[in-house]
Amino acid sequence: MSPDFVLRPIQPQDDAAVAAIIRQVMPEFGISGEGSAHSDPEVSAMSQAYARPGHAYFVLESGGRVVGGAGVGPLTGGEPGTCELRKMYFLPEARGKGQGQALLERCLQAAKALGYAHCYLETFSSMTAAQKLYARLGFERLPGPLGNTGHFKCSHFYLRPL
Repeated sequence: MSPDFVLRPIQPQDDAAVAAIIRQVMPEFGISGEGSAHSDPEVSAMSQAYARPGHAYFVLESGGRVVGGAGVGPLTGGEPGTCELRKMYFLPEARGKGQGQALLERCLQAAKALGYAHCYLETFSSMTAAQKLYARLGFERLPGPLGNTGHFKCSHFYLRPL
């Protein structure tokens, strides 16, 4: 982790910044509306949503400002023991600096500590840098979705043992 960045658990005062990041970044990659995380009800109150058992969410801060985040929670409609990597998004100034790997590794550590055996994720074909990161960290591409996330716009699915 670069000294220019701080990785920490989400706090209620981060909710507006995290929601703004999600709502800014998704359209940048051509994603919006129903069937994507953009329209998930939890986006406006992430700290509350991830305070529940089996959940964890972390923010990336630079200069006292939230510039990204990611979390884990149980895979809706999935096998017990499988979590989902959720809402991993970064503002442009945080990209390409190794922070995605640091944040993803922190999420995987949290998932393992929460007792999960596998981590699943869904993403979009337009998010090519993220897909390279997932492959580099041991995620294997699946032929189709697992569980019932409601994100029918997602086109790429991955799973990794913890």
